Amino acid sequence: MNSYNIKIGIIGLGYVGLPLAVEFSKFYKVIGFDINSSRIDSLNNGIDSTQEIEISVLKEQIMNPDLDNDKMTSGLELTSDSSKLSDCTIYIITVPTPVNKFNSPVLTPLLRASDMVGKLLKKNDTVIYESTVYPGVTEDVCVPILQESSGLKYNSDFFVGYSPERINPGDKEKTLTKILKVTSGSTPYVAELVDALYASIITAGTFKASSIKVAEAAKVIENSQRDINIAFVNELSKIFNLLDIDTNEVLEAAGTKWNFLPFKPGLVGGHCIGVDPYYLAQKAQEVGYHPEIILAGRRLNDSMGKYVATEVVKLMMRKDIKVVGSKILILGFTFKENCPDVRNTKVIDIYRELASFDTEVDVYDPWASAEEIKGEFDIDLKPSEIINHLKDYSAVILAVSHREFSSLDISSSASQVVYDVKGFLCKGSVDGRL
Repeated sequence: MNSYNIKIGIIGLGYVGLPLAVEFSKFYKVIGFDINSSRIDSLNNGIDSTQEIEISVLKEQIMNPDLDNDKMTSGLELTSDSSKLSDCTIYIITVPTPVNKFNSPVLTPLLRASDMVGKLLKKNDTVIYESTVYPGVTEDVCVPILQESSGLKYNSDFFVGYSPERINPGDKEKTLTKILKVTSGSTPYVAELVDALYASIITAGTFKASSIKVAEAAKVIENSQRDINIAFVNELSKIFNLLDIDTNEVLEAAGTKWNFLPFKPGLVGGHCIGVDPYYLAQKAQEVGYHPEIILAGRRLNDSMGKYVATEVVKLMMRKDIKVVGSKILILGFTFKENCPDVRNTKVIDIYRELASFDTEVDVYDPWASAEEIKGEFDIDLKPSEIINHLKDYSAVILAVSHREFSSLDISSSASQVVYDVKGFLCKGSVDGRL
């Protein structure tokens, strides 16, 4: 890849877009765009709320505005001004693709980003999508918007690629460059170009899919498969609980067989696993097929927050601990451990179900943003001092296995229930666990 002829625009600077922008900026000139101006201000000051990029690395890549950046062949400029993307030759769209309260795909951010980029497109530009979608969205939904907004002709004047993101938030081992990347393009030549572009930064290598639809489908089934496997062990957990058998001990024993898959029960949230199956289900229903296993897995996993809360209440009743008016502490609120990401967290389901029993529920999470949780969930996070007052609660639920919780001095007693969602605490110190 000739860095002199390439200028990359990254649209969306969240968990996916920012690491991508930083890595590409080591070899190419990159304009990182986000509609959130406060996010841009923070990043330009070396602050990444997602904690995906080291401050020193971020500062090193951001171009100095006092220098003549036109003469530079690499570097990163961050902006909320879309006009600064106008001279880019490659646009990479990494905006979120969530679901609504009815679990239907929400493509609005993707459509708006496509319209914005379409108005900037020039002849021979390429647009690459990384957002997770169901098969056909790129070519059947996004491309028509690009054509209409640009007035250009697809695969004649401009081209499109699809390379699904595989970012694992909070993982400092399997970072962007160490995860093999699937690529695709709208023509054989563009497929080669897109593959070469990513190969220039991905040390783990690339896999060129035969078409954009294949690449889209590959992404959406990756997380659907994981969702179904977790649903299976969650169901096992419910069964074994009724049989008074420890699920983790069963899984440990079964795991001694070489081909047994090491999945564990738990809450399934986040931006991918708890969302992507609905995208695949939506497309399946559009073509006349009602998916059974995919949606059954989703229903079961979505029920686990309520299940945990109910189990805690049962344990309290067995100890003659008054439920109504009791104080309960939830440890952890993010969707996974050692990560500040609260997108689609299922801990909120535990919170709401316990609150429905007229209990007083407190939440402590050393990783989550108190401001974000207050704004999105109207919950006031407790300060770290709460750890010194665990005995003040009738029940304590470890919902997320943050490393900070590994040294907790906590053990169930006649007047307190301790429930471990993650199987993180010593078995002898808890009353129940998934």
